[in-house]
Amino acid sequence: MRKELEKNYDPKIVEDRVYQNWLDKKYFHTEIDKTKTPFTIVIPPPNVTGQLHLGHAFDETIQDILIRFKRMRGFNALWVPGTDHAAISTETKIVEAMAQEGLRKSDVGREGFLERAWDWKHKYRGRITEQLQKLGTSCDWDRERFTLDEGLTKASMTVFERLYEKGYIYRDVKLCNWCPKCRTTISDAEVDHEERSGFYYHMQYKIKGTDKCLQFVTSRPETILGDTAIAVHPDDERYTELVGKTVIVPIVDREIPIIADTYVDKEFGTGVVKITPAHDPNDFEVGVRHNLPRINIMNDDGTINENGGKYAGLDRYDARKKIIEEFTSLGLFIKEEPMVNAVGEHERCHTTVEPLLKLQWFVKMEEMAKPALEALSSGELRFFPERFGKTYSHWLENIRDWCISRQLWWGHRIPAWYCSDCNHVNISADGVEKCEKCGSTNLKQDEDVLDTWFTSALWPFAVLGWPDETADFEHFFPTDVLVTGYDIIFFWVVRMAFSSIEQTGKLPFKDVIIHGLIRDSQGRKFSKSLGNGVDPIEIIEKYGADALRHMIITGNSMGNDMRFYYERIEASRNFLNKLWNATRFILMNFDEEKDPVADMSKLAPTDKWILSKCNTLAKEVSTNLDAYDFGIALQKIYEFVWDEFCDWYIEMVKPRLYNMEDDTRDIALWTLQTVLIRSLKLLHPFMPFITEEIFTSISDEVTIMLSEWPEFDEKFAFADEEKEITIIKEAVKSIRNIRSEMNVPPSRKAKLTIVCENSEAAGIFQRGEVYLKTLGYAGEIAVTCEKEGINDTDVSVIVPEAVIYMPLADLIDIDKEIERLNKEKEKLIKEVERVDMKLSNEGFVKKAPDSVINEEKEKREKYKAMLEQVEQRLEKYL
Repeated sequence: MRKELEKNYDPKIVEDRVYQNWLDKKYFHTEIDKTKTPFTIVIPPPNVTGQLHLGHAFDETIQDILIRFKRMRGFNALWVPGTDHAAISTETKIVEAMAQEGLRKSDVGREGFLERAWDWKHKYRGRITEQLQKLGTSCDWDRERFTLDEGLTKASMTVFERLYEKGYIYRDVKLCNWCPKCRTTISDAEVDHEERSGFYYHMQYKIKGTDKCLQFVTSRPETILGDTAIAVHPDDERYTELVGKTVIVPIVDREIPIIADTYVDKEFGTGVVKITPAHDPNDFEVGVRHNLPRINIMNDDGTINENGGKYAGLDRYDARKKIIEEFTSLGLFIKEEPMVNAVGEHERCHTTVEPLLKLQWFVKMEEMAKPALEALSSGELRFFPERFGKTYSHWLENIRDWCISRQLWWGHRIPAWYCSDCNHVNISADGVEKCEKCGSTNLKQDEDVLDTWFTSALWPFAVLGWPDETADFEHFFPTDVLVTGYDIIFFWVVRMAFSSIEQTGKLPFKDVIIHGLIRDSQGRKFSKSLGNGVDPIEIIEKYGADALRHMIITGNSMGNDMRFYYERIEASRNFLNKLWNATRFILMNFDEEKDPVADMSKLAPTDKWILSKCNTLAKEVSTNLDAYDFGIALQKIYEFVWDEFCDWYIEMVKPRLYNMEDDTRDIALWTLQTVLIRSLKLLHPFMPFITEEIFTSISDEVTIMLSEWPEFDEKFAFADEEKEITIIKEAVKSIRNIRSEMNVPPSRKAKLTIVCENSEAAGIFQRGEVYLKTLGYAGEIAVTCEKEGINDTDVSVIVPEAVIYMPLADLIDIDKEIERLNKEKEKLIKEVERVDMKLSNEGFVKKAPDSVINEEKEKREKYKAMLEQVEQRLEKYL
């Protein structure tokens, strides 16, 4: 039963009501249906304390398009939502909140802190969910997961135990990314490299037993306290004789060797590099090759420790200043040189990260990387765009062992228990009551928690019930598609790939869609410091979710960044209004008592044309969506709805609608309804709210989202009529263009003489007379295949298979036009004379820059060309 639409479309009224109806009816919920092909997506879990940003909106809109498309196409479509406990992020926020109360973690203890953390999670977990629902995401909310829920905890502990037993997990002292503020190791994914101004410090060490010094350059003088060697390149003849000798580190009075290593760049600085194995990743590797001592000179909080001698207790940057002062007093400081380099800082607290030696848990990566690489090379795993596969391969080919322990309390606590009696390390996913080696109950569990990425790497299969053999896991795994931004491809996509292959023997997904970032109108990243942030919820409140989704997808190609403009949002809103108003017009013409009948024998050429165009559109959009060309698909729908359907077909069909006696009126209404419904279905994955509201007003079905997807249908393939109406359209557009150029008002009708190439073309224009009159503002129309009665002054328009002639007098008042052109001629003559006078002035030519002179020459050519056109038109009229 059709229902009347409000005069204006108001997303505030529609969207919340429509979404709540979807939730109430459980349209998003998916049960296992073995008669259907499964299609599964798992959401990249946003942080539980997070706020929806444009990146989320981009990511989730793409996933929602896919899941709605597959659901309508008859797949057993499942989209699993969830959130990430985000260990460091959440713990940082809780610590900050406690500081407002004058409390520290140690004041409340681990259990007390975790109680606060769970309270925090319960308070904020729903916020991101509500925001995602505002966007229109059709996740199965009954299956919502959390990375610290019971199932994910079991999966994490199981994987840890399995990898340990296999020898892939081990504990060792290695160089790690350390945050002095958060007091924990962090992953590469949590380190942002920011360009900062700094200095290269040119300094020198005395060569023992000589009066000579060896100069070097460093950006971190404080690490001098931990130097255990100084290196030169083996092929650098300047220092060949010095290799094997020693130098003295003055402020700690340490004698260290001069070594030769290919790590050194002969062309940089003096070609001499100080080596601090405990505080630099490259130096660490040099230290391994040369068996150098590793001297840690820093405490966890970034202050200098006891190995720094008299500098102990100083902050690292205060120590830097003091060391420079002392080197200066010893005559060993040469100069400082300004420079800009990329400094690693913790993404959460923005503290500069220190490489520190730490006893941590690691995962061996070499063997697990091999099948993940093979999956790409064999084509089993595909990237869209394909170029991101190279990034995936490069990272796996150069992978290092993964530090998985974090010095936090919020997270999965490492399942390792240390026996105080025999020092045996007990590992168990189920917990340990007594030492498996000596039977002692004097055990202490490891204080650290697992890296958040360790758990999220298990996400695609753990959310479906693994390690248990659940029905969901059996039916819906592997998943089909992963959607993510290019900024985390290394850290998350790679880890999910090798973890899934290792644990399940299968890839976690078949296809990986990589999208770019959304930037501001100037191409900059959104940031608090720039004050250029855009809150998508505010956009939704003002313009609606459909407008935001349309803006995000329109004109976008996968893998590329896009810019945000409010003008684009407004253009999207205009499209919504266009669709709404077109629907209201159609509904207004329906007979309330009966539905239009599909008497296909009465279809007019225009009906067949629009049905055929819509039919082809369905095929193309399906192909585009299967290839993940979302922007192309939406652009095609947009152009069809706005241009072909609203601006052309509706205008073409109006005379039939207004004539109640026209026996094709009923089929015109049926065509309008059919094309509108099929268009709504194609548009639904992109703009779910307005399509649902309109669909349920014009269709008897209860919801569009469970309706059948439009497929190409041979009965709607009308190639001849498509060609015919396309020719008429081109003719109308050409007539309109020439009238616009000549400023002819619509009220001034012109006679058309259409000279056709053949009789077939003549038939097309004869059948299209009504459209040429109503849309091309034509008066009398003569269709012929002979060029007779054409005047030289007639305006001609070349269109496919014909030339259209219009008497000039029908278009303009010739006397007035001659008067106007003469004035234009006088004006242009004066402009040419002015420029010629300027260019003939020697003083101007000598003093003016070349760019100014060239600009004047270009003006002269432009004015001359315009003058020539005016004179030609005058000649034609006189």
